[in-house]
Amino acid sequence: MYDVITVGSATLDVFARTRFSELIKIIDPKGETDLLAFPSGSKILIDELEFTTGGGGTNTAVSLSRLGHKVAFLGKLGEGTNSDFIHKNLKKEKIELLCAHGKGKAGYSVILDTLEHDRTILTYKGVNDELGLKDIPLNRLKAKWFYFCAMMGESFHTLERIAEFAQQHNIKIAFNPSTYLAEKGSLNLKHIISRTELLVLNKEEACLLVGQEPVEGLLFKLRGLGPKVVVITDGKNNFYVIDENYIYEATPPIVKVVDTTGAGDAFASSFLSGILRKKGIEFAIKLGLVNSASVIMHYGAKNILLTFNQAMKAMKTLNVKINKKKI
Repeated sequence: MYDVITVGSATLDVFARTRFSELIKIIDPKGETDLLAFPSGSKILIDELEFTTGGGGTNTAVSLSRLGHKVAFLGKLGEGTNSDFIHKNLKKEKIELLCAHGKGKAGYSVILDTLEHDRTILTYKGVNDELGLKDIPLNRLKAKWFYFCAMMGESFHTLERIAEFAQQHNIKIAFNPSTYLAEKGSLNLKHIISRTELLVLNKEEACLLVGQEPVEGLLFKLRGLGPKVVVITDGKNNFYVIDENYIYEATPPIVKVVDTTGAGDAFASSFLSGILRKKGIEFAIKLGLVNSASVIMHYGAKNILLTFNQAMKAMKTLNVKINKKKI
């Protein structure tokens, strides 16, 4: 039996870093938007190019595997060298592959670095959106948890069927929807969220699901949809967790930001690892924080994901205060 089966996308990520970009701020009635700009009609030199694997499904699988869990990845890979690259890298990380190989190209992302070390991602979904129920080896889906990432198209409907399977076989679900899914509203995600044990999302996604509210209102509304534990992150700002008894609030530690790609996946998967280890919400929060901080301080979504021993060592120097309030 697996500790966790992650279900989500797999991509080949290309990090392109260049000094020849500008950050443009636009302010309108809706708020402030940052735009990454390059000179039109120019040939721009790239300072550094790095190829890694990415996608929520593989990012979380690697994170959980390095933290010492028995993990499998379920998704769709295509044909050719990019799919082979993803396949080999997952095997190196001791992850069992339950994925299907179909005609077509693997997912592909180009990550453009910004002056403020945030990132703009150009994503080609490829066969990630084509995971069908016929591709799923149902007899091998034996796990304590499923970790669901955002899936689109046919893959989303397959995710709904897997949620039914999980309920029938007493497998818990952790769900980390993206903006793509959150903007569809809670009604469209009801089939999955109502069967979810742990829901992790950012503040923007929370508001898209249940409307604009103060954070505590968001927590209660989201928990009312079915999950027993809800986590709302907000970048470098305070984040919140609600369970059946308490609301927790904490501030992420201040670290040097190099690249934020994969930080959300690192936090959510590490939080789940803490839950799996049955050490309580506060431990899960700290484990999520040290692993996401490690990712933020380096390029790549997976490069500096921590082992459990490394995370325990980092946790000793973690300066974070967690406030807990009885509901």
